[in-house]
Amino acid sequence: MTPADTPIALGCDHAGPELKAALRAALEAAGHPVLDFGTDGPDSVDYPDYAHSVAAAVEAGRARFGVLVCGTGIGMAIAANRHAGIRAAVLHGPTEARLTRAHNDANIACFGARIIGVETALDALRAFLATPYEGGRHDRRLAKLSARQDIPA
Repeated sequence: MTPADTPIALGCDHAGPELKAALRAALEAAGHPVLDFGTDGPDSVDYPDYAHSVAAAVEAGRARFGVLVCGTGIGMAIAANRHAGIRAAVLHGPTEARLTRAHNDANIACFGARIIGVETALDALRAFLATPYEGGRHDRRLAKLSARQDIPA
């Protein structure tokens, strides 16, 4: 993980405080500044609130990347992807992390605390942060994600 001046935004719902804490500790140990939007306890909360806070920080340039944790990672990804310019991906390991950065220029990594172990999540996060976007042939595909598409029924 290569540190940068722009923070990495973190958020989770009630399923993810332990995994989020481990990811935060690894980020800080590697020298990354962190914006932590919560939550920090087991009391039931609504995951879209945290996904929107992290996505808004990335969207506005206040954070370089985002990391979201819920039970499966899916709800967080769905909520975050509603923001313009956000490409949130659910990660289960380092191979997905590398490919989604290289090919999709993903800017938010989502993890399922009930699905993935801490070490695998840490490996995936390291790969996510270390992998640059390849550009080239992938640029036209990303442009299509940003453009309004009228899809026939």
